[in-house]
Amino acid sequence: MAKKDNPYFNDFISMIELSCKAAEFLQRSIKNYDPETLSKQRITMHKIENEEDQLKHAMTERLMKEFVPPIDREDIATLSHELDNITDKIENILLRMYMYDIRHIREEAFMFSDIILRCCNTLREAMIEFPNFRKSKILPQKIVEVNAMEEEGDELYIEAMHKLYKECDEPITLAIWSKLFDLFEQSCDACEHVANMIERVIMKNC
Repeated sequence: MAKKDNPYFNDFISMIELSCKAAEFLQRSIKNYDPETLSKQRITMHKIENEEDQLKHAMTERLMKEFVPPIDREDIATLSHELDNITDKIENILLRMYMYDIRHIREEAFMFSDIILRCCNTLREAMIEFPNFRKSKILPQKIVEVNAMEEEGDELYIEAMHKLYKECDEPITLAIWSKLFDLFEQSCDACEHVANMIERVIMKNC
C-alpha cells in the first residue's frame, strides 16, 4: 500500500518543482529577452537541471536497495526519468538559443513558454495529490488538463510553423526556428508523458 509520507512521492514533488522553476526561468528569459545575457542564463538553467539530475540519481540508488517500494519499481524509475526529461527539454531550448545566437525572439516562443509553465504547474498539483491516487478525484482531472494543454501546444506548433514558412524566406532562419519550435513542442510532449505515466500507475493499482 502506498504511504503518503513515502520519500518517493516527496521526490516526485521535488522534481516537478524544479521543472516548474526551469519553466519559470525560461518564460522570464523570453519575456525579457536579451541575447547578451544568454551565456549567464544557460548556466543558471543548467544548475536547475543538474539539481534535478542529482535528485533522480539519489532516488535510483534508494530504489535499488528498497525491498518493497510503494508502487511498481519500474514505474518509479520510468516516472522519475520522465520528470527529469521535462527539465532536460526546457534547458535545451535556452541552450539552443545561445548556440544559434538568437538575436530576436518570435511571439510564438513566449506563447509556448506559457503553455509549458502551465503544464508544469498543473503537474505539480497532480504530484501533490499523487499519494492519494487510489481514491483521488482531483488527479484524473489534472491529467485531462495537461493533455488539453499539450493539444494546445500541438496547435500552436502547427500555426507557428505555418507562419514561419509563409513569412520567412531565409534558409538559416527557417532551419533555426524550425528546430526551436520542435524543442518547444517536445517540452509540451514531455509534460504529457508524465501525465500519461501517472494515469498508467492509477490503472495498474486501482
